[in-house]
Amino acid sequence: MNLLHLHLTGLLGLLLTGPLVAADWMQFRGPDGNGVSPDAQLPRTLDAQSVVWTADLPGRGVSSPIVVRDRVFVTSTSGPRNAELRVLCFGLSDGHLIWERQFWATGRTMTHEKISGATPTPVSDGQHVFALFSSNDCAALDLDGNLLWYRGLGKDYPNANNSLGMSSSLALADGTLIAQVESQSESFTAGLDPSTGRNRWRIERPRTSNWTSPVVFRDPAGRTLVLLLSSNGLAAVDVRDGSPVWSHDDKGSTVPSVTASGGRLYVPSNGLTVLEPVSGSKPKAVWRSTQLRTGTPSPVVLGDRVFLLNDGGILSCGDATDGKRLWQLRLEGPFSATPVVAGGLLYCVNEKGLVQVVDPAKPEGERVSTLPLGQTVIATPSIASNSLFVRSDGRLWRIGRASPL
Repeated sequence: MNLLHLHLTGLLGLLLTGPLVAADWMQFRGPDGNGVSPDAQLPRTLDAQSVVWTADLPGRGVSSPIVVRDRVFVTSTSGPRNAELRVLCFGLSDGHLIWERQFWATGRTMTHEKISGATPTPVSDGQHVFALFSSNDCAALDLDGNLLWYRGLGKDYPNANNSLGMSSSLALADGTLIAQVESQSESFTAGLDPSTGRNRWRIERPRTSNWTSPVVFRDPAGRTLVLLLSSNGLAAVDVRDGSPVWSHDDKGSTVPSVTASGGRLYVPSNGLTVLEPVSGSKPKAVWRSTQLRTGTPSPVVLGDRVFLLNDGGILSCGDATDGKRLWQLRLEGPFSATPVVAGGLLYCVNEKGLVQVVDPAKPEGERVSTLPLGQTVIATPSIASNSLFVRSDGRLWRIGRASPL
């Protein structure tokens, strides 16, 4: 194992079993991994005065920011070969750079020109930050930037890569760090020990290119499951040891991820398939709609409505109870980022950097305000402290309200 372990086998203070803090946004798509902020209130009308602060970023990156207490963390890569890996920490209140750490990639750094080596979103337990890069290098740091360990998964598993770049974000549940590393040549998902970076378990996965991210779900039996979506279907494994629990074998997406909401799973498969897990058996299929289709963005659920945004900018609203399409709204595209939700509003950021606020409570949906940022945005935004955090290759924005912590 190619693992730099810095005398921290015990790693005092790991708080990996408690719930995420509601005010924080410590993983891809937020506290529940579904893009919904349960308590934030963002402005309905955005304009230039809505920008609380901006911060310059080095290199390139399309990973989402994460927010932990009074700090915002972002990854990026730089250098002619994307081989310089960076983790940056900014102050939440004013955007000042608190610290930056740099590492050299040990794995393959080639990616599609649209993305970068900093595509996977980091995850935090509230005490530490875990950052994965497209090169399959994984770094663990405390909130002050001290390196805990560094592991080159690309060195350990050199065939687990593809020519377009890896993008699956990390997940964290019940004291286990989940890395989904799937490609045509070598494909696996590993449960890592957050205190050391070593494998607790590793399972073989279908050998096919895949860019979806793992989703944590607690089933009716109280088990913590990791949901893994690929073109072969959806698999649920036990977070404790990676053992299989159930599978749904219909062909699935390889880009947008599963969304868990209200005890149901919204799976990008044959349009959109909704599953409801049942204790002691496979989940039952609730409904399937070929009219509700997504592109790169993942599904978003708000109350009894489900929203799908395609790459071109068509936002479709469906009834979450039966899959009936209720309306469609054309936004200005194209889109790669998944919408996020706060205060009953959808915040959608297109690739041109145009933030579009949608009120889905209107009979046919309504775009109520926009804010042009003037840079290309691929990353899904994040929400914390009544603010929207958006990043491009070169800049990080805090948009909303400069409320006290």
